[in-house]
Amino acid sequence: MDFTYDEEQVALREAVRGLLGRAYGDFENRRRAVAGDPGYDATTWGRMAEMGLLALPFAEDDGGVGAGPIEVGVVAEEIGRVLAPEPYLAAVVLAGGLVAAVGSDEQRAEIIGGLASGELVPALAHAEPAARWTDEATAVTAQQSGDAWTLSGVKEPVPFGASADLLLVTAALPGGGTGVFVVDPSADGVTRDGYRTPDGGRAARVRLEGATGTPLGEAGVDRTAAVAAAHDATRVAAAQQAVGAMQVALETTAGYLKSREQFGVPLKTFQALTFRAADMYVALELARSLALWATMVHADPDATAEEKADAARRAWAQTSGAGRHLGQEAIQLHGGIAMTAEYSTGTYTAHLTALDHLLGDARHHLGLLALDVAGHGEVDPLR
Repeated sequence: MDFTYDEEQVALREAVRGLLGRAYGDFENRRRAVAGDPGYDATTWGRMAEMGLLALPFAEDDGGVGAGPIEVGVVAEEIGRVLAPEPYLAAVVLAGGLVAAVGSDEQRAEIIGGLASGELVPALAHAEPAARWTDEATAVTAQQSGDAWTLSGVKEPVPFGASADLLLVTAALPGGGTGVFVVDPSADGVTRDGYRTPDGGRAARVRLEGATGTPLGEAGVDRTAAVAAAHDATRVAAAQQAVGAMQVALETTAGYLKSREQFGVPLKTFQALTFRAADMYVALELARSLALWATMVHADPDATAEEKADAARRAWAQTSGAGRHLGQEAIQLHGGIAMTAEYSTGTYTAHLTALDHLLGDARHHLGLLALDVAGHGEVDPLR
């Protein structure tokens, strides 16, 4: 299997790296961007729109570029390298992907068009308190009266939910299943309480009390499968983003071992520390391979929904475990300085942990994969 990018994809990577490098190559710029609301730099978000990055995964008829998961992965990896705080995963891949999948022609034109231009930032309000990485909605319910729908319940955490221009809210339908509704965050019955996440990002608690919602696409249809597909696509892109973050964490750690001295010699002189750095490299490359493979599965038009879900779980399980390993080792090998707010290593580790909390950790996805072990044929270990 060829994991090499073609010329256009390499050009895309260099262009994104240049844009984000200018914005956040100095880590102090990121620290300033996340210090105030909305938690990212609106100017950089606008430049990403001008470059066409926000329109990448969407059909040209909907105002997009018509690219695919591989190009999205290229962007995501560069975002991870500098921990760019812009809501690319949350708005473009997750919320935008769900709109592209089930929205009506009018909704796709309005929402995706606004997102692609950088004028509208949607957020998916799906996670619920006490729920654990499920694709169904239970705590928030939808009630129908004629053609009108009202929603009640609490969603948390909602990535970038406090500053989003539009909320896509999942809710339990009266007849069973999960519906998706477009909600105006400024409408009556909607309360948003925003807060910072450990990596400097933003999330919110959204309370709905009889808030009016417009069905996304056809009314009353169970959208659980579409929500699951959007989560899987986000996991694959997040795996690429995590790979970018882990690459920099490894480079920073290796540089520290080469430059920091103890007992009059560089730390790299100590074999035990060198072996630990080598283990970090192996974990990173395994995660990179699984992330690229899963991206190619999602880019395959002949791949089934089950195959895409399986690839996303495998890739994220590997990436999640690698992220925890690299993050912990990077902090340990740096010593106490890595725990300070002024140093970037702790923030990279916090971001990898935040992705786990958003998309499910390795244990969760390994458990799901284990449910299907009996469905695979026996393998003779001697052949």
